[in-house]
Amino acid sequence: MDGMNDTEFLRKYDGPPLRIMEVCGTHTAAIFKSGIRSFLSPKVKLVSGPGCPVCVTITSYVDKCIDIALKPDHELICFGDLLKVPGSSRTLSDAKGMGGRVRVAWSPFDAVTLASNDPGTVFVVAAIGFETTAPAFGLLIEEAEALGLQNLKLLTSLKSAVAAINWICATGEAVDAFLCPGHVSVITGADIYKPLAEKYEKPYVIAGFESGHLLAAIRAAMEEAAEKRGVVRNLYPEAVSAEGNIRAGDVVKRYFDLSDETWRGLGVIGASGYRLKESFAKYEIKTEMREDILPEGCRCGEVILGRVDPEECPLFGTECAPAQAVGPCMVSSEGACGTWYKARV
Repeated sequence: MDGMNDTEFLRKYDGPPLRIMEVCGTHTAAIFKSGIRSFLSPKVKLVSGPGCPVCVTITSYVDKCIDIALKPDHELICFGDLLKVPGSSRTLSDAKGMGGRVRVAWSPFDAVTLASNDPGTVFVVAAIGFETTAPAFGLLIEEAEALGLQNLKLLTSLKSAVAAINWICATGEAVDAFLCPGHVSVITGADIYKPLAEKYEKPYVIAGFESGHLLAAIRAAMEEAAEKRGVVRNLYPEAVSAEGNIRAGDVVKRYFDLSDETWRGLGVIGASGYRLKESFAKYEIKTEMREDILPEGCRCGEVILGRVDPEECPLFGTECAPAQAVGPCMVSSEGACGTWYKARV
């Protein structure tokens, strides 16, 4: 099969059955858009992973965001993906309709201008994301410190995608190879996956987002997994280096400590989150780490572990749809259920 192009290889593969996890939700969307699933060998299954930060944010965090938005003299600043994520009884969009102060921002740094111009309001930034966004929130605190702002806070739900990949391997999930998240890898670098490759003897392939990137990465994952080789392949070298963005890493180390965090659908993962260091605690609104309870019938937890496809959830496309979602995987732009739903309709 060496002489085949990537498309032919994916179509004609007849080796051992393989399950490849696309960790990143943006990869899931790009794979659907490129049509790769339509010609993939029946011996290869692509499964979604926990690479959507909104999808792994627990219900009690959303409830806390709603409480803040409804609190006098407070305003919540968030990205648009969070608006329709269900809390225990309502969404942030509902809270806004009730008079809550919710502002969708393109950049968390908008909070600096807002806090500077309105000292009578406490501006709380919903700090959600992975290794990709954690440095930005660190720099936000750096700017708040420099300006002496007392009315800017973070409500953190920052998590490590690499820690989640490690957890998936350690718990024995049926995954033969990983397409590592491109944006996260720009920050972390490729070498961070080497200990995982050595420990779990699986391939970790870093992919870009164009169809050519994805075809090459899936082929590489298949070739390495078929031979059970524990290797790291960086097929996105134009953006990802071996060591990653050292400056961004230094910012994270300066402002954050690793913490145990609860992931929606996964439970508590040790040292998988980022909380502000004690010296910067005045900028953080504390939240309790509670076990998350998914709504009855919702299988989001199984979807983000690759155990089931979204269409296997009994709520998919009926009780749970983008306009009125039961679980976050349906409303986030990086959520697997939303991607599958759009592809179906």
